Amino acid sequence: MENEVVLLDTWPSMFGMRARIALAEKGANYEYKEQDLWSKSSLLLQVNPIHKKVPVLIHNGRSICESAIIVQYIDEVWNDKFPIIPSDPYERAQARFWVDFIDQKYNNTWMKLWLSEGEEHETCKKELISNLKQLEDILGEKAFYGGDTFGFLDICLITFYSWFYTFENYGNFKMEAECPKLMAWAKRCMQRDTVSKSLVDDRKVYDYVVQAIKNAFGK
Repeated sequence: MENEVVLLDTWPSMFGMRARIALAEKGANYEYKEQDLWSKSSLLLQVNPIHKKVPVLIHNGRSICESAIIVQYIDEVWNDKFPIIPSDPYERAQARFWVDFIDQKYNNTWMKLWLSEGEEHETCKKELISNLKQLEDILGEKAFYGGDTFGFLDICLITFYSWFYTFENYGNFKMEAECPKLMAWAKRCMQRDTVSKSLVDDRKVYDYVVQAIKNAFGK
C-alpha cells in the first residue's frame, strides 16, 4: 500500500494534536503543512471545502476531515500497531460518546469564557469546570480512560492539556484544585513520548490566544 500522508494543521490546534498523537502512536511517516487560518490556503479550501478548517489528513490524495474521524481512520488504516479504538462494542460506543461530548461542549464554552464579562463570564467558568468534573468522574480510579491502556478518549482529551493554562488564566481558577484526578491523568499521559512530543507549550498557546483576541476584537 502506498502511503503518501500529509497533515494540514496549525500548531496550537488541540484538534490537530489528536492526529499528530495518533500518527506518532502508529509510527506513521507524514508531511506536516502548517496552515494560516487568517489567510486560508487554496489547498485547505480544496480539500475541506465544507468546513474550511484544520486538521485535514490527506492520504494518497484523498482527504479526511474532522479530528475524531481522522484518529479512527488512522487506527483502521495502520492496524498493525497499537490499537486505538476499543475492540469491545460497548466500550467503543462509550468512548465515541464522550469524545462527542468534549467536542460539543468545549467548542462553545471556551470562546464564551474568553469573550464574556461579569455574570456571563462566571456562568461560563462554572460550566467549563462542571464539564471537566464530569470527565474526571468517568475516569474514576483508572489509569487511563481505556483502563490500563492509553486509547481513543485519552488521545482526544489530552490535547486540551496544552490549553489548560489558558483556561485557568481566563477563568481565574486552578485545574489542580478543581480537578486533581484529571491533572494526575494528564501527567501520566505526558509520560508517553508520543504525547509529550506532539503537544505544544501551554505558555505559547496562552500568548497566541491573547494576541488572536486582540487582533480580532481589540481586547
